[in-house]
Parts: sequence; C-alpha cells; structure tokens
Amino acid sequence: MIYNTKIKVGISHGDINGISYEIIMKTLLEGRILEICTPIIYGSPKVAAYHRKALNIENLSFNHVRAAHEAVGNRANIINCIDENTRVELGKSTDVAGESSFLALERAVIDLKRNNIDVLITAPINKDNIQSDRFRFPGHTEYLAQEFKVGDCVMLMVSETMKIGVVTGHVPLSEASRRVTREKIISKLRIIHKSLVQDFAATNPRIAVLGLNPHSGDSGLLGKEEQEIILPALNDVRNEGIMALGPYPADGFFGSGDYAKFDAILAMYHDQGLIPFKMSCFEKGVNYTAGLPVIRTSPAHGTAYNIAGEGKALPDSFREALYLALDIHKNRQIYKEVSKDPLKKYDINPNQVDESVDIEAGDEDTL
Repeated sequence: MIYNTKIKVGISHGDINGISYEIIMKTLLEGRILEICTPIIYGSPKVAAYHRKALNIENLSFNHVRAAHEAVGNRANIINCIDENTRVELGKSTDVAGESSFLALERAVIDLKRNNIDVLITAPINKDNIQSDRFRFPGHTEYLAQEFKVGDCVMLMVSETMKIGVVTGHVPLSEASRRVTREKIISKLRIIHKSLVQDFAATNPRIAVLGLNPHSGDSGLLGKEEQEIILPALNDVRNEGIMALGPYPADGFFGSGDYAKFDAILAMYHDQGLIPFKMSCFEKGVNYTAGLPVIRTSPAHGTAYNIAGEGKALPDSFREALYLALDIHKNRQIYKEVSKDPLKKYDINPNQVDESVDIEAGDEDTL
C-alpha cells in the first residue's frame, strides 16, 4: 500500500471580513505545506489579493483555476465562487460576507461529493450573517450532516491532549437538558467509538462520559438524569463492545486531570465540553465532524473581526486542522485495507507513507 499522490485539500474561505484569509495565507506560506498536499481555496482571487495587500504579504501567489481538476501541485490554487465586485469591509458582519461564505462552502461541498477534492477545511463563518433561505443551520456541522444524508454526527474537538464531543451542540442552554436522551447518548458514543478506531487508529478506545448535573446528580439529590438516562445508555453500548465509562462530575474530571486517561470524552452540552477544551488548547484546537462519510475539519475559533486585517491572527489552529485532515485521510485508507484482510499484518514504514504525516499503528493523537 503506497501513498504517492498528494491529497487535494479543499478550503472554503469563510467570512471575507474576518481573519480567514490571513490564517489561510500564513499557513500556506510555510513551504512544507505545498510539498505535502495540493490546496484549493474556494473563494475569490480579488478578495485574496485585497487581504494580501492589507497584510503586506508579498511572497505568496495564487494559481487561478476554474475547477479542482486544474489545480497544480506545489502551488496555492484558488477557484472564484463569488461575484467579482464583492466588497470587503474588514471587521464588519455584512449580508454580502454571509452570502460569500455560503457560496464558497456550497461549491466546495459539491466537489467533495464528487471526489474532486479529498478533504475539506472550513474557515470560520459568522453563524448569523450566513443565514438565508438556502442555509438555515446553527453551523457547518448541521449543514454537512444534511448534505451527506447522515442521521447524526458529532462535533469532536481535537487537540494533542484531549478529544471532546458533545451530546447537544448549538442549542440554547434552556433546551439542552431536554435534548439529552438515552438514544442520543448511544448514537454519539457509537459515532465517537467508530471515529476513534478508523480515523485516529485507536485500539480498544476508552470514552469518558460526563454527567449532566452538578456532582453527576449526587445519587439523585441534584437530578436524576444520570440514573435514568445516562447510566442505562452506558450499559447499552457496553453490550456492543464500546468501553464507555462514567458518568463523571465535570468539574472534578477536568480539575484532577483524569481526561488524560481516556481516548475521548463525551460532554452533555456545548459549554461543558468546549470551555475546558478551549482553556487548555484554544490556539491549536481543531473542530472535526465525526460521523460523516467525508473528512471535514475547521479551526476551533471564530471570525475574530476585532483583529481582522491587522496581521495579528495566529494560523496555528488552521494549520493543525489541515494536518489533522491529512492524518485522518491516511488513517482511513489504512483502516479500509485492514478491514479487507483483518488477518494480514500491515507494516507501515517511511518509504510507504509521505514524510509529511506520521502514521503509526495505535497512534491515538494525530495532531
């Protein structure tokens, strides 16, 4: 099994008034990136030129192409997806920026469906200005789930130290507890377990499950969801061979460092999982959509209008999102080969794999 073809990395340009082009360009300026993959930006050559001038970036040029199959290796390729007269207004949320975000995303997803690109990295969008008759979703995750016709998926936050998924994502906190159901927990755990095995090359992965209430309900004193919903769900998936343990009180779990003992964590609601994640690895965290038939990653931050055009944005999270997409792509290839012949031993050596991405059997941290 030899990997000698560069992976085509699609990049949707996100909100044109934020830091998306800055983090994209700063990542592509690293010479090694163009050596290990073929980036294809779905966006606008004129908008890219505007940002390049505003940021005084001189040593990066874009290869303008009409379609992904025209992309050239060792170059930063870009496909125009929006009106050429689109106006950039740095640091502002505008309807035009929202429409531009969607048009680029839509074009990239079409190519992802057609296998014209291998993976997709989505730059940050504004979840408000992108809303329209064609996009009525809380974010990328829900839109992609519909486009690829999956009943459920998991927003999995990934770093070198932890992987955290959530049962309820972008929903009001007042609705979160109502949406924590036995069926939903089981679904999320199945998706995370499968992703750990096929995407992260984990062997017999361990998943920690957090409680919903303070102190995990204190034996029912502070809430009965742990006893009536979460524990039954854990018993169900254990019968399927999924090692899911808990429920753990969230404060003590993170405070004691117990998260380091697990391959992944399932939190009950958005902030329960993302606050500790972003406190520990905000600059290098990655948002990965587990459960899709395709690979999509994104930096774990937003549009950062407040520093747009100032040259202050760090590309670390976007760069890690790119590396993670490459790792998962190759891990899935290995998984498919092993699944065809589970009794055959697959030895991966440096001569078989691009030097750009390290893949080792059982390596559970791919960033």
